[in-house]
Formats: sequence, structure tokens, C-alpha cells
Amino acid sequence: MLKSRHRRLKSFFEEYDLKAVLFTDLRNIRYLCGFSGTEGALLVSKDHAWFFCDSRYTFQALEEVQEAEVKECGAVRIDTIASLVVEYGFDRIGFEASHTTVSAFRRMSEKLPGIDLIEIGSRLDEIRLFKDAAEVTALRTVATLSSQALTNILGDIKPGVSELDIALSLELEMRRRGADGKAFDFIVASGERGAMPHGRASDKLIQSGDLITIDFGALKNGYHSDETVTVACGKPGVRSMEIHSIVRAAHDIAIQAVRPGLSCKDLDEVARSFIRNSGHGDYFGHGLGHGIGLEIHEMPTLSPRSTAVLEEGMVITIEPGIYIPGFGGVRIEDTVVVTGSGCDVITCADKQLLVL
Repeated sequence: MLKSRHRRLKSFFEEYDLKAVLFTDLRNIRYLCGFSGTEGALLVSKDHAWFFCDSRYTFQALEEVQEAEVKECGAVRIDTIASLVVEYGFDRIGFEASHTTVSAFRRMSEKLPGIDLIEIGSRLDEIRLFKDAAEVTALRTVATLSSQALTNILGDIKPGVSELDIALSLELEMRRRGADGKAFDFIVASGERGAMPHGRASDKLIQSGDLITIDFGALKNGYHSDETVTVACGKPGVRSMEIHSIVRAAHDIAIQAVRPGLSCKDLDEVARSFIRNSGHGDYFGHGLGHGIGLEIHEMPTLSPRSTAVLEEGMVITIEPGIYIPGFGGVRIEDTVVVTGSGCDVITCADKQLLVL
């Protein structure tokens, strides 16, 4: 599996005429060699790979790292890397410019005199665009865990309970079901606060008739889930039901439209035009979705400015919304895997307007 992931680097070696690529971003390192710790570097050549860590992580690396030789470093890791680069005659090395600080680049330049350091920017993250079978299984597992956790705490949502109480109950339930943690700070936005797309849980108390947007996700074995429901605490008003119905329809037609070869910009427009034609176009300001995997937000991006095209194996979110200042809002989100003929929805919380 990891060998096939290494092969995804082939185009970079050819395009940039590289002898090796140095990875310092921990998500890319985990993707390419399996290491789950919090410090390390990975050097990959066309036919070999080396993982570098200090003594704190040597035992862990020997247990986890695959398809790479583990090298224990001294106090200055770049010294060990530089010695190996000289030994193998690597005179042109690509690196993750978007994940490298100025100070780190200066250290590399000082320790690797005469070596061409080639800035590749964020393009190296593209190796994670397409999820293999093991990744889809991991994403499906964490999505199911997360969805079931929400279903189990819906009974806790009632007038007088705070948004923070709901977020805490949800996180604890995820932990009970085996999550390593939460994927991000949950959004729990009720009543007028629902007009904030990123309204993190506050001490506001739930009131009868409130719509409550809950954007949540779990983390397990490095992989994230992302899902959003909007529920009602008590009987909602006519306007609330109308807005939910519009967002649900936009969500559904976008999911039905997913297929390989469709541009992410055009998929965004499927949902956006529906909301615009309903008279609420001014209240949907963010993109339709994003990729997800070892990061909560990965490539591709689904937005009016996106240049990406959907391909089989991508995992993306579909999350249209309407946010009306002074009133509230609705967002509905699922995560889907792009298949050869459409998509497979892997999140499973009920997206109807649940009245609690």
C-alpha cells in the first residue's frame, strides 16, 4: 500500500528533475510511511526512503514506520539528513515550501551548501487527493462512529441546555465509542447564532423553537470525519422549515450530481444556483465543500473559484447553507466518496428536520 503511495511522487521527480524529496509535514509523513508521532522528517528518493527522528521516537518509529529506513538523529536533525544527502550524492532536493518556515529553510540552506533546494509549495499535498481502500475504510469507520455518537445524544438537547453542554456530551460520546478525540472545535449555533457559519459552541441556552446547527466530527487513527445537521428544539416556525427545506434540497441535488469529470466549480454551482433561485443567494457565502482525510480540510476545494475536477477516489464534503443575520441559519453536510458512476455517502446522521 505504502509503495503505491510512494509511486505518486513519480511525477514530481520527473517534472522538477529531483534526486529526492524531503517531507517535514507530519500528515504527509504519516501517509507515506505510517509514523504517527509529533516530530520527524522523511527523505524519499526514487528507490529508497529514510525516516529521521530523535531518541524520543526511535522505538515508536521502529514499530510504525514502513517502506523507510529509520535513522536516529542527534540534537540537530538536519546534520544527519545532510550527511546522508552527501553520501548518496543528492544534488537536487524538493521540499514542502508551504509547510516550511523561513528559519527552517535557512538551516537547510546552511547545512546543504551546493544542493539545489526546489520549492514545490503545497502541490506535494496532492499525493493525498485520492484515497485508497484502506483510507476509505478508515474514513467510513470514523464517520460512522461520529454519526452514531450524535444520534445517541440528541435526547440531551432541550430548552435550558447550553450549546457548550451539547458539544461536551457529543465529544464524550465519541470518546466512549473509541474516537481518539474530536476532529475540530464543534459548531453548535442556536437561534440567531445560527447565522454564523462558524459559530462555535457558546454558553447560550437553547430555547424552545430554536433551530440548532451542529457541525461535528471525530478523529480516529489520524483520519477525520465531518458532518452537519440542523435540528429544531420544539416546533419550528414556518420560515425555519422553509429554509431547512431549501438547504436540504440543495444538498440532495448536489450529492446526486457528483460524478468523475465534473468540475468542483460546477458542482458548487449546482447547489448555489438552487439557493439563489430560491431568493436566498446572498445568504450562502462559503464554498460547497472540501476534501477530507488526514486533515479536516484537504484538497480539492469546492467553490466558485475552484479549478479542480472530481475524480474517482476523492473524498469530499457537501455542505450548503443559508445564514440570515438576525434570524438564524441552516447547514446540512455529508461526506461522500466519489465512485466511478457517482458517489457513496459515508456519513449517516438523519438529515431530515428532526423536531426534538
